[in-house]
Amino acid sequence: MKLDPKTQRSLFPEECLLREIARQPRLSIGLPKENSEDETRLALTPEGVAIITEEGHSVYVERGAGEPMSYSDLQYSEAGAFLVDKAEVYGADIVLKIAPPTLKELEMMNDRSSVFSMLQLSNLSSECISLMMKKKMNAVAYELIKDEQKTFPVVSSISEIEGSTAIAVAAELMSNERGGKGLLLGGVAGISPTEVLILGAGITGTVAARTALALGAQIKIFDHDISKLRKIQHYLGQQVFTSVIHPAVLFKALASADAVIGNLRYINGSERFMVSEELVKTMKPGAVIIDLSVDQGGCFETSKCRTLKNPVFVKHGVVHYCVPNISARVARTSSMALSNIFAPMLLKIAHSGSVKSAIAESAGFRNGAYVFGGVLVNRLIGTYYGLTSNDIGLLLAGY
Repeated sequence: MKLDPKTQRSLFPEECLLREIARQPRLSIGLPKENSEDETRLALTPEGVAIITEEGHSVYVERGAGEPMSYSDLQYSEAGAFLVDKAEVYGADIVLKIAPPTLKELEMMNDRSSVFSMLQLSNLSSECISLMMKKKMNAVAYELIKDEQKTFPVVSSISEIEGSTAIAVAAELMSNERGGKGLLLGGVAGISPTEVLILGAGITGTVAARTALALGAQIKIFDHDISKLRKIQHYLGQQVFTSVIHPAVLFKALASADAVIGNLRYINGSERFMVSEELVKTMKPGAVIIDLSVDQGGCFETSKCRTLKNPVFVKHGVVHYCVPNISARVARTSSMALSNIFAPMLLKIAHSGSVKSAIAESAGFRNGAYVFGGVLVNRLIGTYYGLTSNDIGLLLAGY
């Protein structure tokens, strides 16, 4: 009787298994410190590094990369990482970043290497994509990666953090201390509750609504997708007002809102929507806008991408908070969430043999690739930057 490979593997003595593991391709992973002081997150914590190095892979961490999150070099070293300078980190086969790579960083990377990062369109550039194509690299966007359930694991994890953080930020900006009107986000006996308007009924909107609701605020949620609205109302109850994006209804909601949180996402193919500058002018003086979609073009015509060091500006009397990395305010929590996703993912890539093989084998991981072997393969990104894109399926046919 012929045994299947899994059964044969379970019958191997331990020494044979160790030799089999030793023959598997070894990954070389670089974990750099971001150039911007505003970005302190990392894709792997020391615990995540330990999971990878225990399988025999090499992780190169730039010295001091974890210090802003209170992770010391010693913790990474004890987890099995090599502490190196920036140039050596970017010499790894796979570089795990948070912010999109800059031209200078890409120049340090090897030909045919791979870079994983967030897809912040406001911080990426057509020149960077062209250089990736010239060097025949692979580029993977965290936000576009799907799991086996066809959901977006990175988006889901970060969205939960962003939803809670957005309400905390709104509460700060509404206070006297931060130049607001001196309102308490929530409600107390005898006083009308503050109104929070949320554009987008995804995970971020759900968590933001739940957090604000717990404080006693009045919640209104708008979205294109009626099924999402039905789900969020079932989850949070009838006290939450929900509506499809209808101009007349939205106009009234904006005029009375104390805080507006926009989190509609476009890069995954949802319908484009933006609140016009004329509508922003109708909002209350001192009202707060938090645009969580500014990295993908924004939900408001008045939005401008800012940094965590200088995130706030006022236009038409409305306070705007527009940063592409609001979850970096709680960098350690965010890094732990990312590490829980990427440590197992990197081990799967190792079992596939290479990043290109993993892209070919996994439809979910393939969805995250926007440059494959030097070819731009994401139509929406190509349209955004005016570059020609190709169908990755046609490339894989000859792979």
